[in-house]
Amino acid sequence: MDALLIAGLLIVLLAVFTVIRSVRIVPQARARNVERLGRYHSTLKPGLNFVIPYIDRVYPMIDLREQVVSFKPQPVITEDNLVVEIDTVLYFQVTDPRAAAYEIANYIQAVEQLTVTTLRNVVGSLDLEMTLTSRDTINSQLRGVLDEATGKWGIRVNRVEIKAIDPPKSIKEAMEKQMRAERDKRAAILNAEGQRQSQILTAEGDKQSAILRAEGDRSAAILKAEGQSQAIDEVFQAVHRNDPDPKLLAYQYLQVLPELAKGPNNTFWVIPSEVTSAIQGVSRAFTEALPQSSAVRETPRVNEAAAEERKQAEQAAADAVAEAAEADLGPRQLNAPPAHLPGDDLLGTGTGAGAGTAAGVGTREEHHRTTS
Repeated sequence: MDALLIAGLLIVLLAVFTVIRSVRIVPQARARNVERLGRYHSTLKPGLNFVIPYIDRVYPMIDLREQVVSFKPQPVITEDNLVVEIDTVLYFQVTDPRAAAYEIANYIQAVEQLTVTTLRNVVGSLDLEMTLTSRDTINSQLRGVLDEATGKWGIRVNRVEIKAIDPPKSIKEAMEKQMRAERDKRAAILNAEGQRQSQILTAEGDKQSAILRAEGDRSAAILKAEGQSQAIDEVFQAVHRNDPDPKLLAYQYLQVLPELAKGPNNTFWVIPSEVTSAIQGVSRAFTEALPQSSAVRETPRVNEAAAEERKQAEQAAADAVAEAAEADLGPRQLNAPPAHLPGDDLLGTGTGAGAGTAAGVGTREEHHRTTS
């Protein structure tokens, strides 16, 4: 009984194990290849799958999702013989589990090696500067080459990215110096441009200020000249309206002379010749302006009477000369010694044509009385 019980238990356990081996559950986005008697039979799809135990061999699951693989930095020589280390990142997806399992032994290692060789080929045709600035070009070329090569492996390369490009330390230092020099150059250019702009603005401001100042000075000079012109015109009109005496002008001239000597540096100055005439005019003005006595005030009346009598005598003498010319009188009678006129005591001794004329008149009158 015990042996039969043990055999029954073993049969039950074997049946359970066989059932378990015949059932395979595949998760979503996964795939498993099945070999029957050493030959590829099928690929298990996601979900519940049944296989023949002890006859079918189920291989490990293959991930059908897009995978990201980062490769370690690889040394690459550029066109200008500089060694740089390039770190790449690969994005790929398994599209055919059978080809991925049977066309290549290790597709991840194969993709890594293919990426390195393709990268060396692409970067070898570029110099360092183009390598640093042409990542998109390198990525597109790498993707084209890898996608074409990995197609038969059941792999699709979606993207290849260059994660880092590390040039040698000496090149880094040189690049830093170059960058610093470029920045210093740009800073110097910007500083020079700022100074130039500042000087231009300052010059324009000075120009506008000078123009405005000149216009202000011109306007001020014009207004001052107009004011002086009006003042001179007013003074000139006032002088002509009042008809000033030359004595007043001489007095004003003498008042201006002290102003010439008031300067602190005037140690020598020349007196014009007009000063003598001005002084004489002022002297006469003060002398004539003195109060006159009664005898002196009577003298003008006597002089006026004498002048009237002398004027009448001159007229009579002229008439007598005319009559003598008509009567053919000789010049001896006309040139007789002059007679003493009543006004000579007041006017003084007569000389000239007036005295002779008066004498001739007296002689003719006496001759006329004698003949009659």
